[in-house]
Amino acid sequence: MSDLVLMMSVSIDGYFAGPDDDLGWQLIDDELHEHFNRRLAAMSRFLDGRVTYQLMAEYWPTADQDPTSSPPVAEFARIWREMPKTVFSRTLDHADWNTTIARSVDPEGITALRSSARSDLAVGGAALAAELRRLDLIDEYSLYVHPVVLGRGRPLFPPSDTRTDLVLAETRTFSSGVTLLRYLRR
Repeated sequence: MSDLVLMMSVSIDGYFAGPDDDLGWQLIDDELHEHFNRRLAAMSRFLDGRVTYQLMAEYWPTADQDPTSSPPVAEFARIWREMPKTVFSRTLDHADWNTTIARSVDPEGITALRSSARSDLAVGGAALAAELRRLDLIDEYSLYVHPVVLGRGRPLFPPSDTRTDLVLAETRTFSSGVTLLRYLRR
């Protein structure tokens, strides 16, 4: 069965977005983008919350048509367009780009997706990640810790009564100072 993999950039103090949802503090250079591309191209499907899906759909379908796009950006545009996607939304009426809409996070539906997938499933979006974490369905936490303390913003992990014990599987520091902390469920 495939794993659910959360890949998320966070500040040292645990925020995925700064005040006013600012993401400008993230240090996504070509080295890190190429790493993301290798990992995500091997996935079977993207599972996204509505906000994340809409942000992605605003930019990635045509990002490779911009002549100023770097090769890793152009490569990810192709990966994103071709990858099957499920967006979890109670309000979204329509989704393009090889996307299915799911109205709720149903553990049996997630199990069915995991069973039918040829490889792991990438989880995108903090609200979806929080719900999957509450249900204890995330198998891998790949946190990309950026060398910044934001002081406030939106925390990646809201308070929860669910405890998940993990084991450190990998660390890697990129030249930008971003550090990957990759944890697997025990």
